[in-house]
Amino acid sequence: MAELILDSVSQSYAARQIIADLSFTLPEGAIGCLLGPSGCGKTTALRCISGFEPIQTGEIRIGGEVVSRPGWMLPAERRRVGMVFQDYALFPHLNVADNVGFGLRGQPSTARLARVDELLALVGLAGHAGQFPHQLSGGQQQRVALARALAPRPRLILMDEPFSNLDVELRERLSLEVRDILKREATTALIVTHDQYEAFALADWVGVMHEGRIQQWDTPYNLYHEPANRFVADFVGQGTLLTGEVVNDHQVEIELGVLDGHIPVECDASGCDECVRNCHVDVLLRPDDIVHDDDSLLLAEVENKAFRGAEFLYTLKLPSGQRALSLVPSHHNHAIGEKIGIKLAVDHVVAFRRE
Repeated sequence: MAELILDSVSQSYAARQIIADLSFTLPEGAIGCLLGPSGCGKTTALRCISGFEPIQTGEIRIGGEVVSRPGWMLPAERRRVGMVFQDYALFPHLNVADNVGFGLRGQPSTARLARVDELLALVGLAGHAGQFPHQLSGGQQQRVALARALAPRPRLILMDEPFSNLDVELRERLSLEVRDILKREATTALIVTHDQYEAFALADWVGVMHEGRIQQWDTPYNLYHEPANRFVADFVGQGTLLTGEVVNDHQVEIELGVLDGHIPVECDASGCDECVRNCHVDVLLRPDDIVHDDDSLLLAEVENKAFRGAEFLYTLKLPSGQRALSLVPSHHNHAIGEKIGIKLAVDHVVAFRRE
C-alpha cells in the first residue's frame, strides 16, 4: 500500500483538455473515488495514474516515487498498480485459481498456491477454484477480478466503474463487500464511478469532478452536508434551493425561519471577506432538513410524492409558491393537495450567491 498524490496534473487530446490542474492526496490504506458524470475526465485520470496515458503538466507520485511528469513516465508494468476493469477482463480459458494466480507467475508454486487460496477465501470463492469465468455470476466474476488484482500485493488498486454491469441490488451489496476486502488487505485504492451511492458506500475520500477539474475532494459526509459549490450541491444527493437573506455573519433568513450556521463567502456578490446584512442568497435544503410535524403551525401543501418503502419523498409547495423536498416515514400517507405541518431540522447551512 502507498500514498497517492496528484499535483496539478493536466492532460489533453490534441487541442481538447480532458483534465486540468488535478490535485489531491489519497492517504496510505485509504479508499478514494473520483465521482462525476460521463465525460468529466475521471477515467482519463485513472489511465494517467496507471501509466497508460502521459501527462502535460504536474506530477503523479505513488508511495513517494514520481511515476509521471511531463515528458517522462514510469512504465505501467513497473508501477506495482493493480487494475480492475469495467468488463472484468478475465481470461476465459483459465479457471478461477489460474486467473487469480496469473500475476504470480515466477513465484514458487507453494507460495503461489497459498496466496491464491488466501485470496479466494477472502473474496468468498474458496469452493470455486476449478470453475471457469462463464460458469460464474457477474458478482462472482467481479470478485475474481479483484482477487487477481490483489494477488501480487500492489501498492495501489485502480477500479474503473467496477459495478456498472451489475443490477442495483447486487451493486449495493458488492460495494460493501469490496470495501471490506480492501480494508482487510490494507490496500490503497482509487475507484471511478458516476454513481454517488457506490462512491459513498466504498470510499473514505471522494473527489467530485466536472469538466476535467475536481470541484471538491472531501469525505462523503462533507460533500453531502457542506458542498463547496452549486455543482457539487446539485450532483450529490437531492435538494432544493430557497431564496434567503443574510441577517449577520452566522444567520440567514428563509421563508421557513432563521437558520444558524456558517454563511459562506460566496453569498456576497462582491466577493468580500465576510457576508453582509441584506445579502441575497439561495439556501440549500436537503429532504432530511424538513421534518413532518403534525403539531406545527407552519403548513405546506403536498404537491407530489414518491413511495420508497420505509419513506415517502414529498414535494411540498410552500405558502410563497417555492418548493421543497421532505422525507417522511411511510405510515404518514398524505394525499396530494393535503396540507401538512412541517418544521426545520437544519444542522448545516449551505448558501450560495443569488444567480
